[in-house]
Amino acid sequence: MALKINREKCVMCGNCVPACPFGALDVVDDKIVVNEKCTLCGACKDVCAYDAISIEAPQPAAKADSNAKGVWVFAEQRKGATKNVAYELISRGRELADTLKTELCAVCLGHNVADVETLISHGVDKVYLVDSPDLADNQEDYLTHGLLNLIKEHKPEIVLAGATALGRSFFPRVAAILNTGLTADCTGLDIDMEKRLLLQTRPTFGGNIMATILCPNKRPQMSTVRPRVFKKNAPDAARQGQIIKVDFKKEGVTARTKLLSFVEDVTEKIKLEDADIIVSGGRGLGKAENFKLLQELADCLGAGLGSSRAVVDEGWIPYSHQVGQTGKTVCPKLYIACGISGAIQHLAGMQTSDCIVAINDNPDAPIFQVAHYGVVGDLFQVVPLMIKKIKG
Repeated sequence: MALKINREKCVMCGNCVPACPFGALDVVDDKIVVNEKCTLCGACKDVCAYDAISIEAPQPAAKADSNAKGVWVFAEQRKGATKNVAYELISRGRELADTLKTELCAVCLGHNVADVETLISHGVDKVYLVDSPDLADNQEDYLTHGLLNLIKEHKPEIVLAGATALGRSFFPRVAAILNTGLTADCTGLDIDMEKRLLLQTRPTFGGNIMATILCPNKRPQMSTVRPRVFKKNAPDAARQGQIIKVDFKKEGVTARTKLLSFVEDVTEKIKLEDADIIVSGGRGLGKAENFKLLQELADCLGAGLGSSRAVVDEGWIPYSHQVGQTGKTVCPKLYIACGISGAIQHLAGMQTSDCIVAINDNPDAPIFQVAHYGVVGDLFQVVPLMIKKIKG
């Protein structure tokens, strides 16, 4: 919508300028102009005696393509191994597809991917397998090209990907080229059957509220979903499905980047996304050197080492250990929070853990509101006692 001023009808009486409660009208070079403060309230239109002001209604949006059918999951892989987030999305995607009474498909772009059949056993009806040496290193230009061609040919209704570094990077490019909407970092997905729309829920305003976003007029509806939000299904070895091999045609596509080498994060002994137990530290540790104490506890438990954002910002520990809204979403069997106050941004990344144990010397710390077990005490006394008990 927009406010329009008919220059032929306007006599510059000026009545509209003081009538605007937001100061959105100015006189510039003997003309009334509208600035960015306009809220389209219509106050100026009501006082105009010459019918020179109008509010232009937006053009009705085009209806979504009714031929689009199917729920698709981008099965991200690295070095031929499918990532866990793909199985998590297949789990939820199966439920969405059943609700819509449509098929669930996985798209796998890579080279020598070893576990394609497991995608079917976890709930997929079809796998579109694009196998090429050019896709081995997940070059974004090639992935974008390959996924675009498949979407244009088969017209899925919903396409999902993990909100990983790769998914966050290339998936928006696909959505932009298709001129459709994309909701990033979702923590919930559901279906409005009456309107056949994907309800895409994600935290906003610093995690203080949850927003549900719709894409009513464009297809496919696209979302990236945070890892460990959904639990993956147990595989069914008897389940039948179809693997469709698709040739990769890179003609006309130039990769603008080249992978020279891949350096593993040597500080991350156990990946947080895959850890059954996580020991996390916050500002209560006091200084970077004290993370050695938590690492000792983590080693005793065979656990991953996590952290809050505050200590990452301080430079005490690398970003790869950060849990929270701007870090990793985790869902271990056991999460031990040491010296973490429990800001809502951190809780958004770990509150679905099966069991949460909080250690904090502040009995009013918000972390205790989500913890299953709380220890009010000095972590420098509690943690060594835990290590001693575990070591026997």
